[in-house]
Amino acid sequence: MLALVTGAAKGIGRAIALELAKNNFDVAINFNSSEAPAKELCEEIKALGVQAEIFKANVSDYDQVVTLFKEVKEKMSQPVSVLINNAGITRDNLLLRMKPEEWQDVINTNLNAAFYCTKCALRDMTKSKFGRIINIASVVGLTGNIGQANYAASKAGIIAFTKSVAREYAARGVTANAIAPGFIETDMTEKLSPEVKEGILNSIPLHAIGKPEDVAKAAAFLASEASSYITGQVLAVDGGMTML
Repeated sequence: MLALVTGAAKGIGRAIALELAKNNFDVAINFNSSEAPAKELCEEIKALGVQAEIFKANVSDYDQVVTLFKEVKEKMSQPVSVLINNAGITRDNLLLRMKPEEWQDVINTNLNAAFYCTKCALRDMTKSKFGRIINIASVVGLTGNIGQANYAASKAGIIAFTKSVAREYAARGVTANAIAPGFIETDMTEKLSPEVKEGILNSIPLHAIGKPEDVAKAAAFLASEASSYITGQVLAVDGGMTML
């Protein structure tokens, strides 16, 4: 079974691709600018005994997404059965200072790309009456965040999009779920000052910053047969930050 992970060269996407490979999924690794890390990941996955290939595409461009899915199917001799919409960016700024292009770039990459990829993936999923769509949202899509109106809006949109897809395609054997990571060890959190990190830790009941592997294990579960009766849900992997 083939999984396509967008933005898979680094961080959470990389961890998800590896975890899926460990669970015997073949993996199509999408990247846009980080070819060397993508190649390294590809070799690491192949060493696990499953098929892997890299595919360069800007998933915020619909024409490139159409080409991506065509190339994945041709090169890997199978359609995408599991789609992980992980690609995302931030362009943080206070709203009054936020440039229109900072808003648009984030919406295009975080939300439009998920629509484009899901639209393309559903063609084969509905034919085979099986599919797993897993969208990487964020806790800020549930809570909002200062300086991230664009990012929070894109991730809240991902959540609503996920629920709509789940309702539309449940009868065709396709499930759609979202994962909302909290503060995870990535390049972005690595740049935070010790004072900011301490403030973050104090807001997390488990008093720990998560690891990409924590999100990856959740994604592997939602991709598995064990999750077949779960759809339209948002799984927060956040150490308890958003517990009700």
